[in-house]
Amino acid sequence: MLTTILAFIVTLAILIVVHEYGHYKVARLCGVKVLRFSVGFGRTLWRRQRGDTEFVVAALPLGGYVKMLDEREEAVLPGERDQAFNRKSLKQRTAIVAAGPAANLILAALLYATQNWIGVEEPKAVLSTPVAGSLAERAGLRSGDWVQRWSRDDDEAQDVRSMTDLRWQIMQAALDGERLRLEVSDAAGRGTRPVTLALDSTEKREVDGKFLTQVVGLAPPFAPPVMGDPVAGGPADKAGLKNGDVVLRVDGQAIADAHQLRTRIRQLAADGSARPMLWTVQRAATTLELTVQPRVMNENNQRFGRVDAVIGKVPEAVTVRTGIWDGIVRGVSLTWEQSVLTVKMFGRMLIGEASLKNISGPITIADYAGQSAERGLAYYIGFLALVSVGLGVINLMPVPMLDGGHLMYYLFEGLTGRPVPDEWLVWLQRAGAAVLLMMMTLAFYNDLAPRLGLQ
Repeated sequence: MLTTILAFIVTLAILIVVHEYGHYKVARLCGVKVLRFSVGFGRTLWRRQRGDTEFVVAALPLGGYVKMLDEREEAVLPGERDQAFNRKSLKQRTAIVAAGPAANLILAALLYATQNWIGVEEPKAVLSTPVAGSLAERAGLRSGDWVQRWSRDDDEAQDVRSMTDLRWQIMQAALDGERLRLEVSDAAGRGTRPVTLALDSTEKREVDGKFLTQVVGLAPPFAPPVMGDPVAGGPADKAGLKNGDVVLRVDGQAIADAHQLRTRIRQLAADGSARPMLWTVQRAATTLELTVQPRVMNENNQRFGRVDAVIGKVPEAVTVRTGIWDGIVRGVSLTWEQSVLTVKMFGRMLIGEASLKNISGPITIADYAGQSAERGLAYYIGFLALVSVGLGVINLMPVPMLDGGHLMYYLFEGLTGRPVPDEWLVWLQRAGAAVLLMMMTLAFYNDLAPRLGLQ
């Protein structure tokens, strides 16, 4: 809990300060007087005056603002009118407003680059048994396949760096409705063959973890079907299974990997009654046949079997690391790709092709902040980059009260030669406030509903 709270506070502090500093710095460069730089809202916890600007940390840390001298908000002394925001040119006002989201996107690119320089341990792109009837199974992928390269259309093939990279490329191709060509070998790198995932043939639907598993058939990374320590008194312990046993067959069917074994155990109880299973296992130089009686579990109205033992070793991992220049290029590229993906997902949510459950609030963000921090610095940096992209893109949405809403006003002014009428602004601001309130309410609901058993 302490790690989660601290990681969440650091996340908010970094992202808010960077966003508001973007506005602040460009405003100062354009000659605008900045009255206040606030991190958070509400009661002031800390205050310091530096020059013309009051720097503040407030009690509610869910955002911040930069208050500039503006004749539309208060009277301005004649000698300071040239420093008022509203007196600046359209280009300068546009640059000041766009600087906040731009700062978040630049930060994301630098964070992704830093993550690539540090290096991250990720599962190797070796596949488990694909889900029956899935795209992967129909394409001919099988357990133990190592996906080494990918390409789309006539583009040059690129290396698959890890299972995470493969999942990302599949999601991108699915969203674009394009086929993904893969070069696959066995786990030792022998016998390379081409495989094509027909992602252009799938129905338009939400591209999420369920899509990758059930439609594409992408199971967890390959792990051998080796047993870990069984729970005392559990089904595995009662059957005589021991740590290190390699499961060869279940009811006469060969078992290729840990995922396939877990699936067999879970599916056995789907009808509500788990019958005994005959396991053939290898223990050192001896082959044994053991009868295992899984116990039936029921969660969220779904039945599944369990044997109360760890199944499978930790998947083989690779260190994903790049040089200085390649890290920068990849950081920029990943920021762009993540931004485009975010825009696409919002578009799909608006037209009903993606679930509104994808909108997360501060509780979910705090959870992920804590989890990534516990895994290590590189993972936390990647999490920061992801959230920074989201913050930058969301603020560019054409919603009044957001930076994108102000940019929309300036676009109108640039096209018509006159600012948005004041009476329009009043109604647009009200509409923007209503939209933001609905989004915040939905985000908090999505955070709390699973925890309260409402979903």
